[in-house]
Amino acid sequence: MGENPDPHASGASSSEGDPNRRDFIHIAAGAAAVGAVAALAWPMIDQMNPSGDTLALASIEFDLSKVAEGQQVVVKWRGKPLFIRNRTPQQIAAAIKDDGAPMPDPQPDEARHKPGKPEWLVLVGTCTHLGCVPTFGGGDYGGWFCPCHGSHYDVSGRIRKGPAPKNLEVPTWDFVSDTKIKIG
Repeated sequence: MGENPDPHASGASSSEGDPNRRDFIHIAAGAAAVGAVAALAWPMIDQMNPSGDTLALASIEFDLSKVAEGQQVVVKWRGKPLFIRNRTPQQIAAAIKDDGAPMPDPQPDEARHKPGKPEWLVLVGTCTHLGCVPTFGGGDYGGWFCPCHGSHYDVSGRIRKGPAPKNLEVPTWDFVSDTKIKIG
């Protein structure tokens, strides 16, 4: 009896060299499984993104020419009231004068408006205590007064007296032109 010199003739296979058919099937099945998992996971991940109506309110533009000196306009932004105030020179002087006064959340007036434009003050109009909407002109400091629990804010929106722990929030905003601003 003679030996068969061809190892493939006896049914033996070589695991060395190129991948064989079984390896290809394993790789293809793994790639298909990864693709199926990604296709199933994407809708669940995508539903966590904000809706279109929320994104539309993410930033707004406002024409400042609508606000006379000493007046305030309230607009809705991200579901909250936003105070846009055109301060008088007397109100600006009073805010600067009070920079050194004792406050629960000390902050200079200069940090609450854009450089060179102290007349324009933009604030989120919710009290930092429990989220009520303060009214302008009340209180002991000529600014905003929160009727819910008695917080007093000055003409710069800084907390001066009452249970509120922080100043009225200044949102991110900037000038688009001389008379138009973009908030958010």
